[in-house]
Amino acid sequence: MTGHGGQGLDRRGFLTAGAAMGGLASLGMGAAAGPAFAATRRIPGASIRGPYLDLTTPFGTMTGYARLSGNIDLESTTHGWYQGLVMGVAPGGAVRDICGFRGMSSYRLVALPDGERGYRRLLREVVYYYDLKTGEVMDEMVNPFTGEKVRVVDIANDPFNHTIREYLGPPPNYGGLNPDQGPREPIPFLLDWQQDGDRLLTSRHIHLYYRSALQPDKWPRESAGENVQVSELFFFNISLDDMQNEELTTVRHGGTWTRVTPWLPWMLMGQAPGHCLYLGQMASVPTLADVPEHIVRDTERRHPEYLTAPDSDYGPNLSSLEMYALEQEPAPVQEPASHE
Repeated sequence: MTGHGGQGLDRRGFLTAGAAMGGLASLGMGAAAGPAFAATRRIPGASIRGPYLDLTTPFGTMTGYARLSGNIDLESTTHGWYQGLVMGVAPGGAVRDICGFRGMSSYRLVALPDGERGYRRLLREVVYYYDLKTGEVMDEMVNPFTGEKVRVVDIANDPFNHTIREYLGPPPNYGGLNPDQGPREPIPFLLDWQQDGDRLLTSRHIHLYYRSALQPDKWPRESAGENVQVSELFFFNISLDDMQNEELTTVRHGGTWTRVTPWLPWMLMGQAPGHCLYLGQMASVPTLADVPEHIVRDTERRHPEYLTAPDSDYGPNLSSLEMYALEQEPAPVQEPASHE
């Protein structure tokens, strides 16, 4: 295998994760690598360095990543879908399965203003939590750590936009909760591209620590603390021939997504020690018809506007925690439940 230098994730790129359950079973993926889509056609001499893109350069990485993140025709909407497992990690016992998750995102690329080289990605994303026994999306569930019946809240982020350039930008601002630290030297946008036969592999990650929108004094049952500690890790499995096919303005791919995050606020765990761990597989596909039918049905029923990408660049970009603080009300305080 051959590889070249990489960077951490400057902004949360896209939430496209899914597991080997449901519709993924028909896609023929490896357990660790995610869906592995066949090449559209063979490109003689395809490698990390060409013949179309030299992925060891910032321009090649920017253009390649833009084609993974949308369609550089600047017209078409592309989609991500994801499915996987949410687990709870608490002291004094084994990790527990909490529920499954699945969902989709819709996004498109637009040109940057004033002729600047790069792309603006306009995205909205939705996630549903489902019962691992029945496969049904849940509106309520029994918290396996407390035994309390809780109301389940979908993730519905509209928008979560970001800019793709030849250099890394600042981390997500989350409406001012994670303020920019000021001017810094530009860092070239380079990824750790690895060639494995006719496959192209790479990854991105981000580690964040910022002030929570759910402060314990107002949200005693929902808040895990005054600050949020979150990590996201993305792994991409791509056809090398497709990446080096100049005729393709978008590149279909699969991979895996991992997220380390505080207890979900609707679990009503308060400041109990521990956290949630998401692990799923992901796919990015060129049309809505390529998204598994059960995820499209979920979205038609619960959040139909998420079947299409944003039509303009609006904001602010907020994560599910900030959206929860805006849209929900604090749960009534009660006597603390025991955590087994």
